[in-house]
Order: sequence, then structure tokens, then C-alpha cells
Amino acid sequence: MAHHGGQMVAPYPSGPGGYGDPQAPPPGFNMSYDQGQPPVVMYQPGPAPGPEYGGHPGAISPAPLSGPGNVPVGVPPGLEYLTQVDQILIHQKVELLEAFIGFETNNQYEIKNSLGQKIYKAKEKNDCCTRNCCGSLRSFDMKIKDNMDREVMRLIRPFRCVSCWCPCCLQEMEVQAPPGTTIGYIKQDWHPFLPRFSIQGANKETCLKLEGPCLACNCCGDVNFELKGKDNDKPIGRISKQWSGLLKEVFTDTDNFGIQFPLDMDVKMKAVLLGACFLIDFMFFEKVGEANQRSTVFS
Repeated sequence: MAHHGGQMVAPYPSGPGGYGDPQAPPPGFNMSYDQGQPPVVMYQPGPAPGPEYGGHPGAISPAPLSGPGNVPVGVPPGLEYLTQVDQILIHQKVELLEAFIGFETNNQYEIKNSLGQKIYKAKEKNDCCTRNCCGSLRSFDMKIKDNMDREVMRLIRPFRCVSCWCPCCLQEMEVQAPPGTTIGYIKQDWHPFLPRFSIQGANKETCLKLEGPCLACNCCGDVNFELKGKDNDKPIGRISKQWSGLLKEVFTDTDNFGIQFPLDMDVKMKAVLLGACFLIDFMFFEKVGEANQRSTVFS
């Protein structure tokens, strides 16, 4: 979170007509705080950190979101916190072994709220041969855990092509929450120029659409994948690959993403969008060894 003039500013770009424009915020978004009013801190279920873990003595314990009468109907266990937010941040952790010698390791991520507080963590799981031979197209399982180290989601990505020249075997991902229970899929749609995806429910019915730019390359700027309804072209959210700075972009494959969605969106679709963000990261922004990033659906 950045500070400007004593005011806390959300880590998303602002501009006329954009999602961060405080003069005309789109429905379901809250990109800035009212001046003079402190932000409301919303906690994920779990005990407050004590002094031995960096917490302040006498800290107030977070209010639990689980329990009789408090769990919204249809919300997978562990994802209750997502009902309170309309944006989340994803930060890929720097792997020193990968940065110095180019040996590909399992990707790890921290998932945070708009205040920069960690709410979940994610770690890729596969073998050394798959990571270093299959590159960014590799198959994997990704476990997403809460702050109590409980697995609340699992992402399953099979090995698939990504090029528009192979329309019969394009990218897809399965999202499970809790692990073992499928709540949705992300499926790449064929298009000769644009990266397009269908956000699907548990029965593979299309609920939302996601569309990126023809050239998914963040040259000193963000790359936005617009979230739209299945039957219209009006944006209702986005997944943004954020510019991380010249040194990080050139010498590492550490990425930062932001996801924005309507506050009242089905929490299962929020979880599937989280999976879509990881799929986009691997497809277009993952560098393995000397291989360049893929920036279009042609390659």
C-alpha cells in the first residue's frame, strides 16, 4: 500500500474512467477510502498473532466468520472471507535458486487483501522433470491454504497447448473447494488474435468471460484482462498483471497481480477467478531458463 499526503491509496492504477477513478467508481468497486475515515480491517478466520509472532500486546482477536448462523449458504469452508472483498492481490515470492542459476522451482504465492494483509498462500506441486522440461505449459496441482495452514482450495492444470494453431487442445484448469469438490473450470477459447477464456461453473456452464489484449506484454505498464458477463461486453472486473519494476521484470519471473470483481459475486466464481489468474500467469508471464515469455496466442 502506498501513502500519499497521509492517505492510504489502493495499489491499483487510477485514471479517468478507470476502476480506480474515485469520481465515478463502477458498481461493486471501492478503490479508495473516504478522506478522514480509517479503513475497515477485515480479518480471515483465525487467532490474532501474539507478541511472539510480531503482533501487538493486547491485540483484539479477529471476529470468527464461521459458526452456527454465520456461514453463508453455499460458501465452501475456508472461503468465507472472500464474501467481504471485491479485490485481492497476488504476489509471487522470489526464489533465490531460480533467480541466480535459472533452475526452475515450484512457484509460491501470497494472496493478500487490499490492505496488504496475507489471507491465503499458494504453492505449486509437481516434479523437477516436469518443471524444467515442459516449461510454462507444465501440468501441476496447486494447493491454496489459509493462515491456519488448512487447505481450502486446489487447482488442477493438465498439460495442454496454448497456441491458436492447436484449437483442439487449448488451456484449461479445474478449481476445487474444498479439495475433492469441483466448483468450476477455466477454459481457453479459440481466437486467432486475442487470449479469451470462459469462466465456468461446476457443470461446465459458462458464467463469465475473460479477454486479454492481443499483445500480453507489460512493457513499463500493466496488462489487463477484462472480466465480462457471458452475454454482454460491459466490463464488471479485471485481472491485472502489474508492472513490478525493471530489475524484477528482467532478472526474475516474480509477478504481481490484482483481481477486481463485484462485491456481491458468487464466492465460488471469485475462487475460480483466482484460479484464472494463476493460469494467465503461467501462460503469458512465466519464464523458464533461457526461454522467453509468451506474449501472444500465436506462439
